[in-house]
Amino acid sequence: MDIPVLASTVLLTLLLAVGLFFFIRASVKDRTEVVKLIAEGEQTSFLETLQQYFTERAYQIATVDAATNQVIYEGTVRPSWFLAIFLSALAGVGLLCLTLVLAILFPSARLVLPGLTLLAPVAGVFYWKQAGRRERVALQVEAVQTDASSLVNVLTVKAHRDELIQLQRSLNLSPYPEPPQA
Repeated sequence: MDIPVLASTVLLTLLLAVGLFFFIRASVKDRTEVVKLIAEGEQTSFLETLQQYFTERAYQIATVDAATNQVIYEGTVRPSWFLAIFLSALAGVGLLCLTLVLAILFPSARLVLPGLTLLAPVAGVFYWKQAGRRERVALQVEAVQTDASSLVNVLTVKAHRDELIQLQRSLNLSPYPEPPQA
C-alpha cells in the first residue's frame, strides 16, 4: 500500500477512535441546568400539580425549605439498555476498524489484533455503571407582579436537561423572559 495513503488512513482512524472515546464518555456527563419558567394560576394549586408530576415520575421529596419556597426532589435514573448496547456496538465497530488498520501496519501481529474487539463491551459496562445514579431536582416558586397588576408564578428549576424539557412539555410552562442587561 502507498505510504501517504497508509499514513492518512492511520491518522483518520486514530482521530475517529479519539472521537468515539469522547462520545462514550459524554454519554454519562452531568447535564444539570437552571431555568426559570412561568406558571399561570394560584400558587398552592400549582405546587400540588408539581408534587403530583414528580410523584408520577418516581421522585420523592428530600427537603423542604418553607422560608424560601424551595423543594428538593430526589429520584433514581435508570440506565438505558438500548444505549448500553448501542455504545458497545459502536465501540465494536470502532475497534474493528482500528484492528484492520493496525493489521496493515503490523502484519506480524495479525493473529493477536482481532482480540482488541473483545474490549467493545467495556463501553456498555462503563455506561451502565456511570448512568445509574441519584438525580436531584431543586424547585423554587415565587410570585412576581407583572405589568397588568396580576401575579404569575416564577418557577426556578435546577435539574437535568432532559427532565427540564419533559417538565415544560407536560405542564405547558413557558420560559421566563430575562430582563435586558445594561
